[in-house]
Amino acid sequence: MFNVRQRHPSSFIFHQNPPTALTKRIRVICRMKIIKNFLAPIRKMTVKTAKIYWEVENIDKRIGEMIKQLETWGIADETLFIFIGSDNGASGGAEIHNAGLYKGKGQPYQGGTRVPAFFRWPGGGIKGGSESAALISQTDIMPTLLELTGTPMTDQLKQQVEGRSLVPLLNNPAADWEKRILVHHVGGWEPGEAAQSKHARVSIQNERFTLVNNEELYDLSTDPGETKNVIAEHPKVVNQLRKTYDKWWIRMQPGLVNEDAYEPPAK
Repeated sequence: MFNVRQRHPSSFIFHQNPPTALTKRIRVICRMKIIKNFLAPIRKMTVKTAKIYWEVENIDKRIGEMIKQLETWGIADETLFIFIGSDNGASGGAEIHNAGLYKGKGQPYQGGTRVPAFFRWPGGGIKGGSESAALISQTDIMPTLLELTGTPMTDQLKQQVEGRSLVPLLNNPAADWEKRILVHHVGGWEPGEAAQSKHARVSIQNERFTLVNNEELYDLSTDPGETKNVIAEHPKVVNQLRKTYDKWWIRMQPGLVNEDAYEPPAK
């Protein structure tokens, strides 16, 4: 990690770790750690599962090192540290604990849309150990950073941004939070098949319910694992979620150029 003090007193660092980011050397180290820490002591552990546990352990260690370095520079308390687990849920293929959530990556269920997010900023008023149950989205990150930096959004930008600032929740996890409905649509259909894909791999969620693929409704307050379809019991909720999604689909359709683009005919 470079010294942010040497670059600018108000530096911004963005780091992402895609699955293909590991170098050959790191992969060798990873293999050695997996054998020592997981495969050897736990006989039933598979290599695929062990890799995931090692990755969790490694991330935890590296974040600790970053925080320690910030403390060495004397800027840990004034630095806003944000960690977001992924843009999707757990990957499939490995038998690991997923907090009881159903399905995973590439699926519109909670196991594929719900991810962890951590914020650390002692000097900014965030108290350690606090937790919020508010319904938030990764689209809320940009409005949050804009407000924290005192950067106003133009009227045009306000019309394009779906997210809202998380500053009230950062100051008080129990703050009043306006009700909202979030749409999770897993794209990737064949050219020209947008209409057929409208209700495929999609969930429309409010604070309590989630409507999946237009035919399944789950009460997350009592059934976070999405085991019981209660669509027949809440027709008003279903109607509201469907109407919201129809409006979202119409608004978003022109921008889905990569999903519904026709390829030129072969010559």
